[in-house]
Amino acid sequence: MTEVTVEPGSFRDRQGRIFYSEDRIFRALGKKGWRDWKLLCSTNFFNRYSAQRKIVPTCEVGDFDLQQLEGNWVGALEHERIPFVSYPYEWCFSMLKDAALLHIDLILSALEENMILKDATSYNIQWVGTQVMFIDTGSFAEYKKGEPWKGYRQFSQLFLYPLMIQCYKGLPFQPLLRGRLEGIHPADCNSIMSSRDLFRSGVFSHVYLQNKLGKRYGSIPIDVKKSLRKAGFRKKLITANLRKIRKLITCLDWSPTVSTWSEYASDNSYSNSDEHLKREFVEIVTRSRSRTLVWDLGCNTGIYSRIAASNSDCVIAMDSDQLAIDRFYQKLKEEKEKRILPLVNDLSDPSPRWGWNYLERKNLSDRGKPDLILALALIHHVVISANIPLPDFIKWLAQNSCELVLEFVDKSDSMVAELLRNKDDQYVDYEKGFLEKNLKKFYRIQSQQNLKSGMRTLYYCVPR
Repeated sequence: MTEVTVEPGSFRDRQGRIFYSEDRIFRALGKKGWRDWKLLCSTNFFNRYSAQRKIVPTCEVGDFDLQQLEGNWVGALEHERIPFVSYPYEWCFSMLKDAALLHIDLILSALEENMILKDATSYNIQWVGTQVMFIDTGSFAEYKKGEPWKGYRQFSQLFLYPLMIQCYKGLPFQPLLRGRLEGIHPADCNSIMSSRDLFRSGVFSHVYLQNKLGKRYGSIPIDVKKSLRKAGFRKKLITANLRKIRKLITCLDWSPTVSTWSEYASDNSYSNSDEHLKREFVEIVTRSRSRTLVWDLGCNTGIYSRIAASNSDCVIAMDSDQLAIDRFYQKLKEEKEKRILPLVNDLSDPSPRWGWNYLERKNLSDRGKPDLILALALIHHVVISANIPLPDFIKWLAQNSCELVLEFVDKSDSMVAELLRNKDDQYVDYEKGFLEKNLKKFYRIQSQQNLKSGMRTLYYCVPR
């Protein structure tokens, strides 16, 4: 009998449970879930989106032993495994926007064949590189005549409000989404918007009115679905509303001209010869053997992510600068790149274990151990800007038990001097000898390269 483990957080889906078996992912379905699945399989839109890989490839599993699972299950599905799971609070603006548009397109297509998505959470979207993909086939259900779109409020909180807040107010949505699993409540979004914002597209109808109606009718015990059916509610009203929302989201834009590190690729302290040596060093390491998963920490414009991707299955390119990630995503999307996933992530405040019993959302390492970490021109930001002790950062890197390419930037470098400009220099342990001493606790230094400027050193390390 194949051993299975329950996916944490799968209890939220009452129609099915997610199970792991070695490197495979299964979904067990009850009677209603199985009936909806059979209906979904018969539709043209499902087969079309699956062929385009906009819905996760899924198949029935006939030989799966359901007796070993707790619950009344009647059938099992197997989903293609996503290389790396990410969360909406790690996406840039353009990624959340593309995810929202896919979600709407799926509902519109489903309604044409008398189906609908019963919820509208952004956590049902994942990425293979820049290929956006819907992963929760269990969310599709038969549309019942006269019923409204039950996911409207959830869609607003997890898609529409974050996009509006960043577009209209210039506030990053990531901290807001990470602050509450269910997203941004109408009352909170309404309080962020000013009276002048009521004239902006969508704010009055989707924020102000939704907040007003929630306050007025939220505690009144009425059967909304029954009342709407009685009033003659029609599917075409859902379709009309979805099309308006789609048009609104398409017009939302966030495009600042500059951010703290968005111009780093052209405004840095590297000479041409140093940049050439750095690229060559990274190329030698990454091309020495193929790897399944690589992390590029502080990727900026992704120069070294691209080098790593040439001989890796998946590269997670992370940076705290959202504009740099957004621009990188747009370029990768144009190229239809599926090996690099760009994410907004601040290592000094990383994505935590979160949700019920701290199991629903995982931290970085829980989602997949890398074979190689690139930490280039990063350590001075971690130690000096974020005040994280150098030994602690090295220990955190070493916990991943993988190869490491690290770049040390000396205090004499102009970029480090800029970080120290308005600070007392209390970083006496930020020096090359102390770094090497800490590296050697966990790694063997296989090779190193001193750049010609004399202010930067590259290290290639393997775990002891």
